[in-house]
Amino acid sequence: MDAAIPPNTGTGTGTAVTGGAVSTSEPHGAAGSNGSGGRGAAHQTSRWARAADFARNPEGKAALLGFFGAVMITFGGFGAGSVRRNDPLLEAAHLSWLRFGHGYALSTLCVWIGVLAMITAWVRLGRVTIGTVPGPTVTLNELRAIVGIWIFPLIFAVPMFSRDAYSYLAQGALLRDGFNPYDVGPVVNPGVLLDNVSPVWTNTTAPYGPAFLLIADGITSITGSNVVAGTIALRLVMLPGLALMLWAVPHLTKHLGGKPTTALWLAVLNPLVLIHLIGGVHNEMLMVGLMAAAIALVLEKHHVAGFVVLSIAVAIKATAGVALPFLVWIWMIHERERRAAKGEGEELPHPVLMFAKIAGLGLSVFVVVFAAASALAGVGIGWLTALSGSNKIINWLSLPTIFSYMVSWVTPLRAESAVLPVMRDLCKVALVVLLVWTWWRFRRSEREAILGITIAFVAIILLSPAALPWYYSWPLALAAGFALSTRTLQVLVGLCTWLMLVFQPDGSIGLYNPWHVAAATFAAVVAAVSLRMVDPLRLSSDQVRSRAVDAVSPDITTPTVTPSTPAT
Repeated sequence: MDAAIPPNTGTGTGTAVTGGAVSTSEPHGAAGSNGSGGRGAAHQTSRWARAADFARNPEGKAALLGFFGAVMITFGGFGAGSVRRNDPLLEAAHLSWLRFGHGYALSTLCVWIGVLAMITAWVRLGRVTIGTVPGPTVTLNELRAIVGIWIFPLIFAVPMFSRDAYSYLAQGALLRDGFNPYDVGPVVNPGVLLDNVSPVWTNTTAPYGPAFLLIADGITSITGSNVVAGTIALRLVMLPGLALMLWAVPHLTKHLGGKPTTALWLAVLNPLVLIHLIGGVHNEMLMVGLMAAAIALVLEKHHVAGFVVLSIAVAIKATAGVALPFLVWIWMIHERERRAAKGEGEELPHPVLMFAKIAGLGLSVFVVVFAAASALAGVGIGWLTALSGSNKIINWLSLPTIFSYMVSWVTPLRAESAVLPVMRDLCKVALVVLLVWTWWRFRRSEREAILGITIAFVAIILLSPAALPWYYSWPLALAAGFALSTRTLQVLVGLCTWLMLVFQPDGSIGLYNPWHVAAATFAAVVAAVSLRMVDPLRLSSDQVRSRAVDAVSPDITTPTVTPSTPAT
Protein backbone atom coordinates (compact mmCIF):
# COMPACT_ATOMS: atom_id res chain seq x y z
CA MET A 1 0.00 0.00 0.00
CA ASP A 2 2.87 2.29 0.62
CA ALA A 3 6.64 2.28 0.60
CA ALA A 4 8.90 2.07 3.61
CA ILE A 5 9.40 5.02 5.90
CA PRO A 6 12.95 5.42 7.22
CA PRO A 7 13.25 5.50 10.99
CA ASN A 8 13.79 8.76 12.80
CA THR A 9 17.36 9.94 12.70
CA GLY A 10 16.89 13.27 14.46
CA THR A 11 17.89 13.39 18.10
CA GLY A 12 16.86 16.89 19.08
CA THR A 13 19.34 16.87 21.97
CA GLY A 14 21.27 20.01 21.10
CA THR A 15 24.50 18.07 20.44
CA ALA A 16 26.32 18.86 17.21
CA VAL A 17 28.80 16.63 15.41
CA THR A 18 31.30 18.43 13.16
CA GLY A 19 34.17 16.73 11.43
CA GLY A 20 34.17 13.92 13.96
CA ALA A 21 34.33 16.28 16.95
CA VAL A 22 31.38 16.50 19.27
CA SER A 23 30.48 19.91 20.61
CA THR A 24 27.72 20.60 23.08
CA SER A 25 26.23 24.09 23.26
CA GLU A 26 26.39 26.00 26.54
CA PRO A 27 23.30 26.44 28.67
CA HIS A 28 21.12 29.30 27.48
CA GLY A 29 22.17 32.67 28.84
CA ALA A 30 25.45 31.41 30.26
CA ALA A 31 27.53 33.87 28.31
CA GLY A 32 26.85 37.52 28.60
CA SER A 33 24.10 40.02 28.73
CA ASN A 34 22.02 38.59 25.92
CA GLY A 35 20.79 35.77 28.18
CA SER A 36 17.12 36.69 27.92
CA GLY A 37 17.18 37.22 24.17
CA GLY A 38 19.34 34.13 23.74
CA ARG A 39 16.90 32.03 25.71
CA GLY A 40 14.01 33.26 23.60
CA ALA A 41 15.81 32.65 20.33
CA ALA A 42 17.05 29.26 21.46
CA HIS A 43 13.57 28.30 22.62
CA GLN A 44 12.12 29.29 19.25
CA THR A 45 14.88 27.39 17.46
CA SER A 46 14.24 24.36 19.66
CA ARG A 47 10.54 24.42 18.81
CA TRP A 48 11.29 24.54 15.09
CA ALA A 49 13.86 21.79 15.49
CA ARG A 50 11.35 19.56 17.25
CA ALA A 51 8.78 20.28 14.56
CA ALA A 52 11.33 19.43 11.86
CA ASP A 53 12.25 16.21 13.66
CA PHE A 54 8.58 15.29 13.94
CA ALA A 55 8.04 15.92 10.22
CA ARG A 56 10.90 13.53 9.42
CA ASN A 57 9.58 10.79 11.70
CA PRO A 58 7.18 8.13 10.41
CA GLU A 59 4.38 9.58 12.54
CA GLY A 60 5.11 13.08 11.24
CA LYS A 61 5.01 11.92 7.64
CA ALA A 62 1.73 10.15 8.34
CA ALA A 63 0.34 13.32 9.93
CA LEU A 64 1.23 15.37 6.85
CA LEU A 65 -0.20 12.76 4.48
CA GLY A 66 -3.44 12.68 6.45
CA PHE A 67 -3.61 16.48 6.40
CA PHE A 68 -3.13 16.42 2.63
CA GLY A 69 -5.96 13.91 2.39
CA ALA A 70 -8.27 16.09 4.49
CA VAL A 71 -7.48 19.10 2.28
CA MET A 72 -8.27 17.08 -0.85
CA ILE A 73 -11.56 15.89 0.65
CA THR A 74 -12.48 19.45 1.56
CA PHE A 75 -11.68 20.82 -1.90
CA GLY A 76 -13.30 17.95 -3.78
CA GLY A 77 -16.36 18.16 -1.57
CA PHE A 78 -17.34 21.53 -3.04
CA GLY A 79 -18.26 19.68 -6.22
CA ALA A 80 -18.79 16.04 -5.25
CA GLY A 81 -19.90 16.21 -1.62
CA SER A 82 -23.41 16.51 -0.23
CA VAL A 83 -23.71 19.99 -1.67
CA ARG A 84 -26.61 22.40 -1.37
CA ARG A 85 -29.32 22.36 -4.02
CA ASN A 86 -28.45 25.94 -4.88
CA ASP A 87 -25.09 27.30 -3.82
CA PRO A 88 -24.77 31.06 -4.41
CA LEU A 89 -21.46 31.08 -2.53
CA LEU A 90 -19.93 28.64 -5.01
CA GLU A 91 -21.33 30.64 -7.90
CA ALA A 92 -19.94 33.88 -6.47
CA ALA A 93 -16.51 32.23 -6.30
CA HIS A 94 -16.92 31.10 -9.94
CA LEU A 95 -16.54 27.47 -8.85
CA SER A 96 -19.99 26.17 -9.77
CA TRP A 97 -18.34 24.27 -12.64
CA LEU A 98 -17.03 21.82 -10.03
CA ARG A 99 -20.54 20.37 -9.72
CA PHE A 100 -21.00 19.41 -13.37
CA GLY A 101 -19.33 17.40 -16.12
CA HIS A 102 -15.56 17.29 -16.00
CA GLY A 103 -15.56 19.49 -12.92
CA TYR A 104 -17.64 16.94 -11.06
CA ALA A 105 -15.34 14.14 -12.19
CA LEU A 106 -12.33 16.12 -10.97
CA SER A 107 -14.03 16.83 -7.65
CA THR A 108 -14.90 13.17 -7.18
CA LEU A 109 -11.32 12.17 -7.96
CA CYS A 110 -10.02 14.67 -5.40
CA VAL A 111 -12.32 13.28 -2.71
CA TRP A 112 -11.30 9.68 -3.29
CA ILE A 113 -7.61 10.60 -3.43
CA GLY A 114 -8.09 12.37 -0.11
CA VAL A 115 -9.91 9.42 1.46
CA LEU A 116 -7.25 6.95 0.33
CA ALA A 117 -4.52 9.29 1.55
CA MET A 118 -6.11 9.47 5.00
CA ILE A 119 -6.53 5.69 5.13
CA THR A 120 -2.90 5.20 4.07
CA ALA A 121 -1.73 7.71 6.67
CA TRP A 122 -3.83 5.97 9.32
CA VAL A 123 -2.36 2.56 8.50
CA ARG A 124 1.20 3.96 8.51
CA LEU A 125 0.52 5.59 11.85
CA GLY A 126 -0.86 2.28 13.07
CA ARG A 127 2.39 0.52 12.23
CA VAL A 128 4.26 3.03 14.38
CA THR A 129 1.70 2.83 17.17
CA ILE A 130 1.62 -0.95 17.51
CA GLY A 131 5.38 -1.26 17.04
CA THR A 132 5.69 -2.72 13.55
CA VAL A 133 8.21 0.00 12.72
CA PRO A 134 11.26 0.03 15.02
CA GLY A 135 12.21 3.06 17.06
CA PRO A 136 10.36 5.25 19.56
CA THR A 137 6.61 4.73 19.48
CA VAL A 138 4.22 7.61 19.07
CA THR A 139 2.94 9.26 22.26
CA LEU A 140 -0.61 10.08 23.29
CA ASN A 141 0.03 13.81 22.97
CA GLU A 142 1.39 13.35 19.45
CA LEU A 143 -1.70 11.37 18.47
CA ARG A 144 -3.95 14.03 19.95
CA ALA A 145 -2.09 16.69 17.97
CA ILE A 146 -2.50 14.65 14.79
CA VAL A 147 -6.25 14.50 15.39
CA GLY A 148 -6.31 18.30 15.35
CA ILE A 149 -4.17 18.42 12.21
CA TRP A 150 -6.45 16.05 10.35
CA ILE A 151 -9.81 17.54 11.29
CA PHE A 152 -8.91 21.20 10.75
CA PRO A 153 -9.58 21.22 6.97
CA LEU A 154 -12.74 19.16 7.43
CA ILE A 155 -14.27 21.89 9.61
CA PHE A 156 -14.74 23.99 6.47
CA ALA A 157 -15.93 21.24 4.12
CA VAL A 158 -19.46 20.77 2.88
CA PRO A 159 -21.20 17.79 4.53
CA MET A 160 -19.47 14.67 3.25
CA PHE A 161 -20.99 11.23 2.56
CA SER A 162 -24.33 12.25 4.10
CA ARG A 163 -26.99 14.97 4.02
CA ASP A 164 -27.94 14.54 7.69
CA ALA A 165 -26.54 17.96 8.62
CA TYR A 166 -29.30 19.62 6.59
CA SER A 167 -31.92 17.57 8.46
CA TYR A 168 -30.41 18.63 11.79
CA LEU A 169 -30.69 22.29 10.83
CA ALA A 170 -34.24 21.89 9.55
CA GLN A 171 -35.31 20.12 12.76
CA GLY A 172 -33.69 22.85 14.83
CA ALA A 173 -35.59 25.44 12.80
CA LEU A 174 -38.84 23.62 13.57
CA LEU A 175 -38.26 23.99 17.30
CA ARG A 176 -37.10 27.58 16.83
CA ASP A 177 -40.26 28.48 14.92
CA GLY A 178 -42.67 26.95 17.41
CA PHE A 179 -43.23 23.50 15.92
CA ASN A 180 -42.73 20.23 17.77
CA PRO A 181 -40.17 18.18 15.77
CA TYR A 182 -41.63 15.02 17.34
CA ASP A 183 -45.03 15.75 15.78
CA VAL A 184 -44.21 17.16 12.34
CA GLY A 185 -41.45 16.90 9.76
CA PRO A 186 -39.41 19.71 8.18
CA VAL A 187 -41.88 19.94 5.28
CA VAL A 188 -44.22 22.14 7.37
CA ASN A 189 -41.56 24.85 7.60
CA PRO A 190 -40.62 25.88 4.03
CA GLY A 191 -37.39 27.74 3.40
CA VAL A 192 -33.76 27.41 2.46
CA LEU A 193 -33.10 24.84 5.17
CA LEU A 194 -35.90 22.58 3.94
CA ASP A 195 -34.67 22.84 0.35
CA ASN A 196 -31.50 20.95 1.24
CA VAL A 197 -33.06 18.13 3.27
CA SER A 198 -33.03 14.75 1.56
CA PRO A 199 -36.55 14.14 0.14
CA VAL A 200 -36.90 10.89 2.07
CA TRP A 201 -36.67 12.76 5.40
CA THR A 202 -38.82 15.84 4.72
CA ASN A 203 -41.92 14.24 6.28
CA THR A 204 -40.06 12.34 9.01
CA THR A 205 -40.24 13.48 12.61
CA ALA A 206 -37.02 13.90 14.59
CA PRO A 207 -35.58 10.65 16.04
CA TYR A 208 -33.12 12.51 18.28
CA GLY A 209 -33.24 13.40 21.94
CA PRO A 210 -34.32 16.76 23.38
CA ALA A 211 -30.76 17.85 24.18
CA PHE A 212 -29.76 17.64 20.54
CA LEU A 213 -32.89 19.47 19.44
CA LEU A 214 -31.95 22.25 21.87
CA ILE A 215 -28.50 22.42 20.28
CA ALA A 216 -29.96 22.55 16.77
CA ASP A 217 -32.47 25.17 17.91
CA GLY A 218 -29.67 27.31 19.34
CA ILE A 219 -27.59 27.04 16.18
CA THR A 220 -30.42 27.99 13.83
CA SER A 221 -31.41 30.85 16.14
CA ILE A 222 -27.91 32.26 15.65
CA THR A 223 -27.21 31.37 12.01
CA GLY A 224 -30.75 31.71 10.68
CA SER A 225 -31.08 30.32 7.16
CA ASN A 226 -27.35 30.48 6.48
CA VAL A 227 -26.62 26.84 5.63
CA VAL A 228 -22.85 27.31 5.49
CA ALA A 229 -22.65 28.96 8.91
CA GLY A 230 -25.06 26.42 10.33
CA THR A 231 -23.01 23.48 9.04
CA ILE A 232 -19.77 24.87 10.48
CA ALA A 233 -21.52 25.61 13.78
CA LEU A 234 -22.78 22.03 13.94
CA ARG A 235 -19.23 20.77 13.46
CA LEU A 236 -17.93 23.04 16.19
CA VAL A 237 -20.62 21.76 18.54
CA MET A 238 -19.48 18.19 17.80
CA LEU A 239 -15.89 18.95 18.85
CA PRO A 240 -16.57 18.55 22.61
CA GLY A 241 -17.60 14.98 21.81
CA LEU A 242 -14.26 14.47 20.09
CA ALA A 243 -12.45 15.99 23.06
CA LEU A 244 -14.29 13.64 25.41
CA MET A 245 -13.21 10.67 23.30
CA LEU A 246 -9.60 11.87 23.41
CA TRP A 247 -9.86 11.83 27.21
CA ALA A 248 -12.05 8.79 27.77
CA VAL A 249 -10.63 6.18 25.38
CA PRO A 250 -7.16 6.05 27.03
CA HIS A 251 -8.86 5.90 30.45
CA LEU A 252 -10.86 2.86 29.36
CA THR A 253 -7.65 0.96 28.63
CA LYS A 254 -6.65 1.17 32.30
CA HIS A 255 -9.59 -1.06 33.17
CA LEU A 256 -9.83 -3.15 30.00
CA GLY A 257 -6.16 -4.02 29.51
CA GLY A 258 -5.51 -2.25 26.23
CA LYS A 259 -2.73 0.08 25.14
CA PRO A 260 -3.74 3.78 25.30
CA THR A 261 -2.02 4.82 22.07
CA THR A 262 -3.40 1.88 20.12
CA ALA A 263 -6.89 2.58 21.45
CA LEU A 264 -6.72 6.25 20.47
CA TRP A 265 -5.39 5.36 17.03
CA LEU A 266 -8.18 2.84 16.42
CA ALA A 267 -11.15 4.67 17.92
CA VAL A 268 -10.43 8.34 17.19
CA LEU A 269 -7.89 8.73 14.37
CA ASN A 270 -9.83 6.20 12.32
CA PRO A 271 -10.90 7.78 8.99
CA LEU A 272 -14.29 6.12 9.42
CA VAL A 273 -14.73 8.23 12.56
CA LEU A 274 -13.13 11.50 11.48
CA ILE A 275 -14.43 11.65 7.90
CA HIS A 276 -17.95 10.50 8.74
CA LEU A 277 -18.52 12.03 12.17
CA ILE A 278 -16.69 15.32 11.58
CA GLY A 279 -16.78 15.55 7.79
CA GLY A 280 -20.28 14.08 7.63
CA VAL A 281 -21.50 16.11 10.64
CA HIS A 282 -23.19 13.31 12.61
CA ASN A 283 -24.44 13.65 16.16
CA GLU A 284 -22.81 10.30 16.90
CA MET A 285 -19.73 12.38 17.63
CA LEU A 286 -21.43 13.90 20.66
CA MET A 287 -23.23 10.74 21.69
CA VAL A 288 -20.18 8.46 21.50
CA GLY A 289 -17.95 11.00 23.26
CA LEU A 290 -20.43 11.44 26.10
CA MET A 291 -21.03 7.70 26.35
CA ALA A 292 -17.31 6.86 26.47
CA ALA A 293 -16.75 9.55 29.10
CA ALA A 294 -19.68 8.26 31.16
CA ILE A 295 -18.37 4.70 31.11
CA ALA A 296 -14.88 5.91 32.05
CA LEU A 297 -16.35 7.85 34.99
CA VAL A 298 -18.28 4.83 36.23
CA LEU A 299 -15.18 2.65 35.93
CA GLU A 300 -13.33 5.26 38.00
CA LYS A 301 -16.12 4.88 40.62
CA HIS A 302 -17.71 8.27 39.94
CA HIS A 303 -21.04 6.53 39.53
CA VAL A 304 -23.55 9.36 39.81
CA ALA A 305 -21.49 11.63 37.56
CA GLY A 306 -21.21 8.81 35.04
CA PHE A 307 -24.97 8.26 34.99
CA VAL A 308 -25.55 11.99 34.57
CA VAL A 309 -23.22 12.14 31.57
CA LEU A 310 -24.72 9.00 30.04
CA SER A 311 -28.20 10.45 30.49
CA ILE A 312 -27.08 13.50 28.51
CA ALA A 313 -25.78 11.14 25.82
CA VAL A 314 -29.21 9.47 25.65
CA ALA A 315 -30.76 12.94 25.38
CA ILE A 316 -28.60 13.39 22.28
CA LYS A 317 -29.38 10.01 20.72
CA ALA A 318 -31.30 7.15 22.31
CA THR A 319 -28.80 4.47 21.30
CA ALA A 320 -26.54 5.38 24.22
CA GLY A 321 -29.22 4.07 26.58
CA VAL A 322 -28.07 0.52 25.81
CA ALA A 323 -25.16 1.07 28.21
CA LEU A 324 -27.35 2.01 31.21
CA PRO A 325 -28.29 -1.48 32.48
CA PHE A 326 -24.72 -2.73 32.06
CA LEU A 327 -23.38 0.12 34.18
CA VAL A 328 -25.66 -1.02 36.97
CA TRP A 329 -23.63 -4.25 37.12
CA ILE A 330 -20.39 -2.26 37.41
CA TRP A 331 -21.83 -0.13 40.20
CA MET A 332 -22.89 -3.28 42.05
CA ILE A 333 -19.39 -4.75 41.66
CA HIS A 334 -17.86 -1.60 43.10
CA GLU A 335 -20.32 -1.58 45.98
CA ARG A 336 -19.43 -5.17 46.89
CA GLU A 337 -15.72 -4.33 46.70
CA ARG A 338 -16.22 -1.27 48.90
CA ARG A 339 -18.11 -3.21 51.56
CA ALA A 340 -15.58 -6.05 51.47
CA ALA A 341 -12.72 -3.58 51.96
CA LYS A 342 -14.50 -2.20 55.03
CA GLY A 343 -15.03 -5.67 56.45
CA GLU A 344 -18.74 -5.69 55.69
CA GLY A 345 -18.60 -8.57 53.24
CA GLU A 346 -20.77 -10.81 55.41
CA GLU A 347 -23.42 -8.11 55.78
CA LEU A 348 -24.06 -7.59 52.08
CA PRO A 349 -27.75 -7.23 51.23
CA HIS A 350 -29.41 -9.77 48.99
CA PRO A 351 -28.27 -9.30 45.35
CA VAL A 352 -31.83 -8.55 44.28
CA LEU A 353 -32.13 -5.80 46.91
CA MET A 354 -28.75 -4.36 45.97
CA PHE A 355 -29.71 -4.40 42.29
CA ALA A 356 -33.03 -2.72 43.02
CA LYS A 357 -31.34 0.01 45.07
CA ILE A 358 -28.61 0.79 42.53
CA ALA A 359 -30.85 0.43 39.49
CA GLY A 360 -33.41 2.69 41.14
CA LEU A 361 -30.79 5.32 41.88
CA GLY A 362 -29.41 5.16 38.35
CA LEU A 363 -32.90 5.33 36.86
CA SER A 364 -33.72 8.33 39.05
CA VAL A 365 -30.65 10.17 37.78
CA PHE A 366 -31.62 9.39 34.20
CA VAL A 367 -35.23 10.50 34.65
CA VAL A 368 -34.21 13.81 36.25
CA VAL A 369 -31.67 14.64 33.52
CA PHE A 370 -33.91 13.58 30.66
CA ALA A 371 -36.97 15.33 32.08
CA ALA A 372 -34.96 18.53 32.49
CA ALA A 373 -33.76 18.37 28.88
CA SER A 374 -37.31 17.70 27.66
CA ALA A 375 -38.69 20.58 29.72
CA LEU A 376 -36.06 22.99 28.40
CA ALA A 377 -36.83 21.95 24.83
CA GLY A 378 -40.57 22.01 25.44
CA VAL A 379 -41.07 18.56 23.93
CA GLY A 380 -42.10 15.14 25.16
CA ILE A 381 -40.79 11.69 24.32
CA GLY A 382 -42.11 11.54 20.77
CA TRP A 383 -38.68 10.50 19.54
CA LEU A 384 -39.59 6.93 20.60
CA THR A 385 -42.09 6.64 17.77
CA ALA A 386 -39.82 8.53 15.37
CA LEU A 387 -37.17 5.81 15.69
CA SER A 388 -39.20 3.77 13.19
CA GLY A 389 -38.21 6.29 10.52
CA SER A 390 -35.07 4.27 9.89
CA ASN A 391 -37.29 1.70 8.14
CA LYS A 392 -37.01 3.91 5.08
CA ILE A 393 -33.33 2.99 4.75
CA ILE A 394 -32.72 -0.18 2.76
CA ASN A 395 -29.13 -1.26 2.22
CA TRP A 396 -26.92 -4.31 2.48
CA LEU A 397 -25.40 -3.35 5.83
CA SER A 398 -28.22 -4.90 7.89
CA LEU A 399 -29.02 -8.59 8.20
CA PRO A 400 -32.80 -8.22 7.62
CA THR A 401 -32.11 -6.71 4.21
CA ILE A 402 -29.50 -9.34 3.34
CA PHE A 403 -31.79 -12.21 4.36
CA SER A 404 -34.72 -10.68 2.46
CA TYR A 405 -32.83 -10.50 -0.81
CA MET A 406 -31.46 -14.01 -0.33
CA VAL A 407 -35.00 -15.34 0.10
CA SER A 408 -36.18 -13.44 -2.99
CA TRP A 409 -33.44 -15.08 -5.05
CA VAL A 410 -34.81 -18.57 -4.44
CA THR A 411 -38.54 -17.79 -4.21
CA PRO A 412 -41.00 -15.76 -6.31
CA LEU A 413 -41.52 -13.35 -3.40
CA ARG A 414 -40.42 -9.75 -3.81
CA ALA A 415 -37.75 -8.78 -1.30
CA GLU A 416 -38.83 -5.27 -0.32
CA SER A 417 -42.61 -5.69 -0.33
CA ALA A 418 -43.16 -9.27 0.86
CA VAL A 419 -40.07 -10.56 2.64
CA LEU A 420 -38.42 -7.51 4.21
CA PRO A 421 -41.19 -6.62 6.71
CA VAL A 422 -41.27 -10.20 7.99
CA MET A 423 -37.49 -10.42 8.25
CA ARG A 424 -37.35 -7.12 10.12
CA ASP A 425 -39.92 -8.34 12.64
CA LEU A 426 -38.06 -11.61 13.15
CA CYS A 427 -34.77 -9.78 13.64
CA LYS A 428 -36.36 -7.41 16.14
CA VAL A 429 -37.46 -10.37 18.25
CA ALA A 430 -34.00 -11.91 17.94
CA LEU A 431 -32.44 -8.57 18.93
CA VAL A 432 -34.52 -8.25 22.09
CA VAL A 433 -33.67 -11.81 23.13
CA LEU A 434 -29.98 -11.28 22.39
CA LEU A 435 -29.83 -7.99 24.31
CA VAL A 436 -31.43 -9.51 27.40
CA TRP A 437 -29.15 -12.55 27.22
CA THR A 438 -26.06 -10.36 26.76
CA TRP A 439 -27.01 -8.15 29.70
CA TRP A 440 -27.42 -11.16 31.99
CA ARG A 441 -24.42 -13.10 30.68
CA PHE A 442 -21.85 -10.29 30.97
CA ARG A 443 -22.36 -9.16 34.57
CA ARG A 444 -19.52 -10.62 36.63
CA SER A 445 -16.75 -8.05 36.13
CA GLU A 446 -16.01 -4.62 34.71
CA ARG A 447 -14.44 -6.11 31.60
CA GLU A 448 -17.40 -8.40 31.02
CA ALA A 449 -19.88 -5.55 31.34
CA ILE A 450 -18.03 -3.36 28.82
CA LEU A 451 -17.70 -6.34 26.48
CA GLY A 452 -21.43 -6.83 26.85
CA ILE A 453 -22.11 -3.22 25.83
CA THR A 454 -19.85 -3.68 22.80
CA ILE A 455 -21.64 -6.87 21.74
CA ALA A 456 -25.01 -5.20 22.28
CA PHE A 457 -24.07 -2.34 19.96
CA VAL A 458 -22.90 -4.74 17.26
CA ALA A 459 -26.15 -6.69 17.59
CA ILE A 460 -28.20 -3.50 17.23
CA ILE A 461 -26.30 -2.50 14.10
CA LEU A 462 -26.66 -5.89 12.45
CA LEU A 463 -30.24 -6.76 13.44
CA SER A 464 -31.91 -3.34 13.25
CA PRO A 465 -34.01 -2.51 10.17
CA ALA A 466 -31.23 -0.30 8.83
CA ALA A 467 -27.55 0.34 9.39
CA LEU A 468 -25.13 3.00 8.20
CA PRO A 469 -21.30 2.99 8.19
CA TRP A 470 -20.86 5.53 10.97
CA TYR A 471 -22.95 3.42 13.35
CA TYR A 472 -19.85 1.28 13.87
CA SER A 473 -18.30 4.15 15.82
CA TRP A 474 -20.51 3.05 18.73
CA PRO A 475 -18.84 -0.30 19.49
CA LEU A 476 -15.46 0.81 18.15
CA ALA A 477 -14.99 3.35 20.95
CA LEU A 478 -15.29 0.57 23.53
CA ALA A 479 -13.62 -2.30 21.68
CA ALA A 480 -10.48 -0.17 21.29
CA GLY A 481 -9.98 -0.24 25.05
CA PHE A 482 -9.32 -3.98 25.14
CA ALA A 483 -5.99 -5.67 24.48
CA LEU A 484 -6.40 -6.62 20.82
CA SER A 485 -4.10 -8.91 18.89
CA THR A 486 -2.49 -7.67 15.70
CA ARG A 487 -4.69 -10.05 13.72
CA THR A 488 -7.79 -8.55 15.31
CA LEU A 489 -6.54 -5.05 14.54
CA GLN A 490 -6.03 -6.09 10.92
CA VAL A 491 -9.62 -7.30 10.71
CA LEU A 492 -10.87 -4.03 12.19
CA VAL A 493 -8.70 -1.99 9.82
CA GLY A 494 -10.11 -3.90 6.85
CA LEU A 495 -13.69 -3.53 8.08
CA CYS A 496 -13.36 0.20 8.78
CA THR A 497 -11.73 0.79 5.40
CA TRP A 498 -14.48 -1.10 3.60
CA LEU A 499 -17.22 0.77 5.46
CA MET A 500 -15.50 4.07 4.66
CA LEU A 501 -15.47 3.32 0.95
CA VAL A 502 -18.90 1.81 0.24
CA PHE A 503 -20.76 5.13 0.30
CA GLN A 504 -20.42 7.89 -2.30
CA PRO A 505 -19.21 11.39 -1.33
CA ASP A 506 -22.69 12.80 -1.99
CA GLY A 507 -24.25 10.37 0.48
CA SER A 508 -25.59 7.87 -2.04
CA ILE A 509 -25.05 4.16 -1.52
CA GLY A 510 -22.35 2.41 -3.52
CA LEU A 511 -23.34 -1.09 -2.41
CA TYR A 512 -25.44 -1.71 -5.51
CA ASN A 513 -22.51 -1.17 -7.85
CA PRO A 514 -20.48 -4.42 -7.97
CA TRP A 515 -17.39 -2.61 -9.28
CA HIS A 516 -17.57 -0.14 -6.42
CA VAL A 517 -17.91 -2.94 -3.87
CA ALA A 518 -15.04 -4.86 -5.47
CA ALA A 519 -12.77 -1.80 -5.35
CA ALA A 520 -13.70 -1.14 -1.72
CA THR A 521 -13.02 -4.77 -0.82
CA PHE A 522 -9.64 -4.74 -2.56
CA ALA A 523 -8.63 -1.54 -0.74
CA ALA A 524 -9.81 -3.00 2.57
CA VAL A 525 -7.69 -6.14 2.13
CA VAL A 526 -4.63 -4.08 1.19
CA ALA A 527 -5.12 -1.80 4.20
CA ALA A 528 -5.44 -4.78 6.54
CA VAL A 529 -2.31 -6.48 5.21
CA SER A 530 -0.40 -3.18 5.24
CA LEU A 531 -0.76 -2.93 9.00
CA ARG A 532 1.86 -5.69 9.30
CA MET A 533 3.61 -5.59 5.96
CA VAL A 534 5.18 -2.60 4.23
CA ASP A 535 4.27 -2.38 0.53
CA PRO A 536 2.23 -5.62 0.24
CA LEU A 537 1.54 -4.92 -3.45
CA ARG A 538 5.29 -4.72 -4.13
CA LEU A 539 4.93 -1.40 -5.95
CA SER A 540 8.35 -0.08 -4.92
CA SER A 541 11.69 -1.09 -6.37
CA ASP A 542 13.61 -4.10 -5.07
CA GLN A 543 16.14 -1.81 -3.39
CA VAL A 544 13.46 0.20 -1.59
CA ARG A 545 11.62 -2.99 -0.65
CA SER A 546 14.80 -4.45 0.78
CA ARG A 547 15.27 -1.38 2.97
CA ALA A 548 11.61 -1.67 3.98
CA VAL A 549 12.02 -5.25 5.12
CA ASP A 550 15.15 -4.33 7.05
CA ALA A 551 13.31 -1.46 8.71
CA VAL A 552 10.48 -3.63 9.97
CA SER A 553 10.47 -6.08 12.86
CA PRO A 554 12.31 -9.39 12.28
CA ASP A 555 9.17 -11.21 11.20
CA ILE A 556 6.75 -8.79 9.62
CA THR A 557 4.13 -11.41 8.90
CA THR A 558 4.03 -13.07 12.32
CA PRO A 559 5.37 -10.66 14.95
CA THR A 560 6.12 -12.30 18.24
CA VAL A 561 4.86 -11.08 21.59
CA THR A 562 6.97 -11.76 24.64
CA PRO A 563 5.24 -12.60 27.93
CA SER A 564 6.28 -9.23 29.34
CA THR A 565 4.73 -7.33 26.42
CA PRO A 566 0.93 -7.39 26.18
CA ALA A 567 -0.50 -8.11 22.78
CA THR A 568 -1.94 -5.21 20.90
